[in-house]
This record gives sequence, C-alpha cells and structure tokens, in this order.
Amino acid sequence: MAVEGKHKGRERKGAVLSRQEKERGRRAMRLLSLFLVVVVAFVAGFAVRSQTAFVQSLGFTVSPEEASATASSKNLKSTYDSISARVEEVEDLLSDNSLDELDLEQATVSMLEAMLKATGDPYAAYFSPDRYSSYIKESSERSYAGIGVLFSEYNGRAYVADVFEGSEAAAKGVRQGDFVEAVDGDSSRQWTLTEVVNSLARDEGSSVIITWMRPISLDAEKGSEFTTTLVCQRYDVTNVTYELTGEVGYIRLRQITQNASDLVKAAVTDLTNQGATSFVLDIRDNPGGYLTQAVDIASLFVKSGVLVEIRTVDGVSSKTASGVTITDAPLVVLVNGYTSGAAEVLAAALQDNQRAEVVGQTTLGKGSVQVMRELTFGGAVRYTAAYCLSPLGHEINGVGVVPNIMVGTADDADTQRLVAVDTAHSLVTRG
Repeated sequence: MAVEGKHKGRERKGAVLSRQEKERGRRAMRLLSLFLVVVVAFVAGFAVRSQTAFVQSLGFTVSPEEASATASSKNLKSTYDSISARVEEVEDLLSDNSLDELDLEQATVSMLEAMLKATGDPYAAYFSPDRYSSYIKESSERSYAGIGVLFSEYNGRAYVADVFEGSEAAAKGVRQGDFVEAVDGDSSRQWTLTEVVNSLARDEGSSVIITWMRPISLDAEKGSEFTTTLVCQRYDVTNVTYELTGEVGYIRLRQITQNASDLVKAAVTDLTNQGATSFVLDIRDNPGGYLTQAVDIASLFVKSGVLVEIRTVDGVSSKTASGVTITDAPLVVLVNGYTSGAAEVLAAALQDNQRAEVVGQTTLGKGSVQVMRELTFGGAVRYTAAYCLSPLGHEINGVGVVPNIMVGTADDADTQRLVAVDTAHSLVTRG
C-alpha cells in the first residue's frame, strides 16, 4: 500500500509538472508569435510606404524626402531584372576576392556576344573597333572590281543571290544560295553582306580566296564546304533590262538601287511607247536595297493608299503612295525564294493594293531593318530596329510574300516567266 501511495504521488507531481511545462510552452509560443507579428509589421511598413501612390491613397502623408527617395529607388536596377546589375555584382566579387585578374576586353567581347545572341535576333552582333572600321569603309576607297556575284544577307550571313553569266565565279562552280564562310582564310567572324562587299572591293586583277558553304537550304547552318581562288575584275551588268514580248512589256530589276525607280519609270515609258498594254516586273533573285526606292517604284503603279507599314518600339507608322503614277495598265510581279528585303516590300505593296498579280514562289521572308550604333568605348552594335509589314498589316519577316499564282521550283525559271507573261496578257483580255 505504501508503495502504491508513492506511485500515485509521483503521478500527481508529474501531471502538475506537465501542465506547467505546457503552460510555459504556450507562453513562449505567444511571445514568439507576437515577436513575428511585430517584425512582419515593421517590414511591411517599409514595403507599403515604398509605394508612394498607394500610401497616399490610404490617407497617409508622404514627406518630400520620402517621395524623392522612392523615385530614386525606382531607378536603381535590381539584380532580378537587370543584366548590368548582375554583372556588376560578379565584377565586384571578383575584384574583392579573386586572385586572378579580369581581362576587360575579352570579358566585354564575350559578354556582348552572349547578350546579343540571347535576344534571338539573328542579325544582332557586336563589332570590335577594327571590324567596325572595316565595315564602314568609305566607298571612295573601292575600285569596284568584283568576282561576278550579287550578294545578299540572311540571318546575318552573306550568301550568293545571283551569279553573273560568264563570270569566273560561275566557271568555278559558285551557285546561288552559297554562303561565305571565309575570305582569305579569315573565318573568325560571321561574314555580313557589307563586310563581304567591302572585302571584295579590290584592284582589278587582284585575287581573293573564298571558302563557301553550300547548305541544303538557306535555313541550314551547316553544309558542304569548298574553296575557290578568284580574280577580281569589272563586271558591267545592267540593273534594269526590258523588252516587248507581244504586247507585254517585260522588265527585270536586279537590285533596288538609289536610282531604281527612275530606271523602272524609263523602262515603262519606253515600252508603253512601243505598244505595251500590260507589264511583267521580274524581281526574282532581287536581294532588295533601298526601302524608299521600293516605295517609289510602287508609287509608279499605285495611285493612293498605304504601301508599307513600319513597326518599331514607338509603334507603327506607314508610307503612302505619292499620287503620281505612270500607267494603269495590268501588272504582274514575278518573284521567287531569293526575292528579299525591299523587293518583298515592293511585291507586298502591289499585291495588297490589288494592283498586281504575284506569280512564282514564296519570297525569302527578310522583312526587317537593321541599324548600327557606335559605342562609347569603341566598336559598334548592330541590331534589328524595325519590321516591315504589308499594307494590310501582314508580317513579311519569317513569312515572305505568297504569290497569287504558284509556279514550280527554283529550276523552273523559264516556266515562271512564261506563266507571268501569259497572266499579264490575260489580264488585258479579261479587262
């Protein structure tokens, strides 16, 4: 009995201690909760008061000093939304703690190239001071000798848009669609159109070694490579040629140069005097050129209306017809997969305004405009600054202009021309 009494006493004492411990635990939890509430309220106070407009809407007054501090804090870039802030953090870390010295020039080049690539813009590129100097070489330095190739550019890479008949390039097997991989052994860069043209502007009789890459398509990044040694010489190729086929005036425009609209105007006038009652404007293999000239050429045929829309970060603007045309005769525009840039804008302008039937193949789909901007520390950056849309707002970039009448493949050049001429003739009969 005595032992049993002892056990019961211990149980009562243990129960009392258990209740006391529980009570102490509850008090501790209440104190901890109160502490957390105070901390959260303190932090939340800073968070709320940092949103000046919100605080004021609740009836709280904000001192000029607080408002100024808030405005300043908005201009501070966070590492969550700023590349420069993140780079600065790493740069400071290395400066304070690393035993290795940072190569500023190498780091700049690597960082800028990676950053521009991350934009997804295939034309975005950083040009070092030396490369930029070569890029902007004055035309007065050129001898204008060449290799018999008309170049264009796709996704930042120069390619062959056309090969002149009888040229050494044609004899050496260079074909339409070949990309330039290296010039005189220099494969350190992705060769742009301007850089290739500048590099090949040499004295007549000088030679150049070019490595080409022949892809399956323009979108392919790899392909078979071959190298040619070519002698630079002058090639006099007329930009606009024309002839009368029956009563159809056929006009071929190779490039949209600074005087292209005047040349087309003269051709239309002459053919009209010869008795042309309809026209075919052949812009197959045309790599484009001056956008303003594309608009001027379209204005020769379109009396009024929008000819192209330009989309930039500031919104969308448009270019309209001048109101002065030279003919209202039926028109057919002949295009193919190498019709590019400003030439596509021209085709879209005439198609959307129902001024011409477009015949051939879907165009390349290069409807973007690039700009070059110098940097304060040397060199420059090139990037896409605008996109061209058709008069009805259709995308050109990455899509191209789809013909009203699709004809064959790139190997069906003669067939395409025959269909275009027949279509132009039928439009007169139909009218």
